[in-house]
Amino acid sequence: MNAPATATMLQGLPAEHRQRLMRFAREVSFPQDTRLFEEGGRADRFWIIRTGSVDLDMRVPGRRAAVIETLRPNELIGWSWLFAPHAWRLGAEATSPVRAYEFDAPTIRSMCQDDPALGASVAQWVGGVLAHRLRSARTRLLDLYAPYGSGSLL
Repeated sequence: MNAPATATMLQGLPAEHRQRLMRFAREVSFPQDTRLFEEGGRADRFWIIRTGSVDLDMRVPGRRAAVIETLRPNELIGWSWLFAPHAWRLGAEATSPVRAYEFDAPTIRSMCQDDPALGASVAQWVGGVLAHRLRSARTRLLDLYAPYGSGSLL
């Protein structure tokens, strides 16, 4: 595995925790236009992008799914695996060929339960990603559907 890329993609974790997680990484690839998951589906894995890009999208009643954010190398795909009920809150589609590290969510959740320090590090890392994604979703939906976009209010 590529150590410098690994350090960057999981920079929010202490080195010891990052190394433990990476022992469970499996290399996978997805062709362009592959749906990785659908909103509401079972969140039983997650990925870190090595190469390529993935769009996160959200269903919008009566409209085409809205692209919320485009993820690129070293970014986490999926956070729903960590929080009950472990169902995807968004959808995801490869917009180019993608190579990624895949992790089995039940295995990682079990590790986190057995090691509270690891669990706290993973929760903090994924929580930071989640906070960023929520801000992105809000901004994108305002850009798409608000009368005046997401510009600042006086």
